[in-house]
Amino acid sequence: MELGSAVSAVRSKRVLIGDELRPAVIVIEDGKIHQIVSHSSRKAEVLDVGDSVVMPGIVDCHVHVNEPGRTSWEGFWTATRAAAAGGVTTIVDMPLNSIPPTTTLSNFHEKLREATGQCFVDTAFWGGVIPSNQLELRPMIQAGVAGFKCFLIHSGVDEFPHVVDYDLHTAMKQLQGTGSVLLFHAEREVEKPTEETDPSQYSTFLQSRPDIMETEAIRIVTELCLQYQVRCHIVHLSSAKPLELIQKARQAGAPLTVETTHHYLSLCAENIPAGATQFKCCPPIRGSINREQLWSALKSGQIDMVVSDHSPCTPDLKKLDSGDFTQAWGGISSLQFGLPLFWSSASKRGFQLSDVVRLLSRKTAQLCGLDSRKGSLAPGYDADLVVWDPEREFEIQEGSIHHKNKLTPYLGLSLHGVVCSTILRGRLVYRDGIFCPKPLGTHLLIPPKTNQAQL
Repeated sequence: MELGSAVSAVRSKRVLIGDELRPAVIVIEDGKIHQIVSHSSRKAEVLDVGDSVVMPGIVDCHVHVNEPGRTSWEGFWTATRAAAAGGVTTIVDMPLNSIPPTTTLSNFHEKLREATGQCFVDTAFWGGVIPSNQLELRPMIQAGVAGFKCFLIHSGVDEFPHVVDYDLHTAMKQLQGTGSVLLFHAEREVEKPTEETDPSQYSTFLQSRPDIMETEAIRIVTELCLQYQVRCHIVHLSSAKPLELIQKARQAGAPLTVETTHHYLSLCAENIPAGATQFKCCPPIRGSINREQLWSALKSGQIDMVVSDHSPCTPDLKKLDSGDFTQAWGGISSLQFGLPLFWSSASKRGFQLSDVVRLLSRKTAQLCGLDSRKGSLAPGYDADLVVWDPEREFEIQEGSIHHKNKLTPYLGLSLHGVVCSTILRGRLVYRDGIFCPKPLGTHLLIPPKTNQAQL
C-alpha cells in the first residue's frame, strides 16, 4: 500500500477496543471510522498489520512549533513529521515562541497562513493572554482557537509578557460564558536566598525554581477558577506538592484540569550530570521521590493527562559549551517519542494500554474541544490510528530524530514501543521511517460553543 493512499480497512490481531485487545477489522469510510467488526471479506485496500497494536492516534495538546519567526528552532514541516513518526495524529500549537505570538486575531491569521500546506498531521492552535489583549479573546474564539495560555512568571521571550492580577481578572470576565479554557504556566516569583553557587551544577538551577513557586501560582489559579467558573488548566505540573490544593478546589466545584509531561515522569534530578543543559526546562525536573508521587497522582486520577511540552531551540541556546544552567534555554524536545517514553515507564507501574489512550489521546482531545472527533476508536470518529509494537525495543539515535534540532536528553536511551505506521483520517501518512510525499494534515478550527452565539 502506497504512502498517502486511502485505507479502506485495518486488520489486526490486537485492536484496542475499550479496555480489551482483540482481533478486529476497522472499516473506514470518508476518513471516518465506519464500523469495527470481528472479520471482513473486504479485499481492496485492507491494511493487515498482523499482531501489531492498533489504537487511536496520540493527541499532543502542548507543542511549541515556533513558526513564524523562529523557524531555526522548529517549524510546522519538521514538527508534524516528527509527530507522525511518533504516532501523534493531532498537535495543538502553543501561542509562543513564534513571532508574532498568537495574541491577536491578525496574528492568528498569520500563523494559519504559515502553517498551510506544511502539516503532516492535524493541527489546532492555542491563543495567548498577555497584558491588554482582552478585547482580542472573543474574536479569536470565534475564529477557532482551542483556548488560551498565560504565564504567571516571565515566559522566556519578551514578546509574550506575563500577566498580573488585573490582567487575569479582565481576561476571566471576557471568557465567562464562552466555554473556552485558560491554560496557566503556574510558577510565581517568590523571595529566594541568594548565594554563590556553581551554574554548571543542576542543583543550582533546581534550587532557583523551588516547589513553592508552583504552589503559590496554583493557589491563585484555584481561586480564580472558583470565582469565575471558567475552565482552567495547569500546564506541565512538575511538583507533586500542589496536588492537594488542586484536589480541594475540584471538590469545591472548580472546573480545573492538570497535565504533566513525559520528562517529569521519565527523568529525575539525581541523574542529571553537571553541564547537561539539554535537561533544562521550566518548571524543573525534580527528584525521584517527587517523580513517583506524580505517577501515583496519575494513577489515582489527580493528574488528567500527559503531554510532551515539546519546546526546542537551536543548540547554541542550550549553552553546552559552558554548561551554564542559569543561561541556557529551558525546553525539552520529545514530540516524536512521547508514546514509547510513557509506555516504557508506565508499563512497569501497572498501567494498561487503555490508560495510554485515556491519558495521551482522549483527555487531551477533551481539553481542546476535539473529543467529538479525535482520541477514540469508535464509529463516527476520525480514522486517526497508530500501529505500534509495545514490546519491541529500540534506541533513540540522532539519525532517526525528525525534529529540526536533534538535541534531546533522551539521545541513546533504549525504550519499548516502536511506531510502525500512522494513519490520519484514513490516509497512510507514515510507515517504517518513511513519510507520505506531501503533507495531508489540516487545520482544526474549534467551533465556538453553542452559548457563544451572542458574542
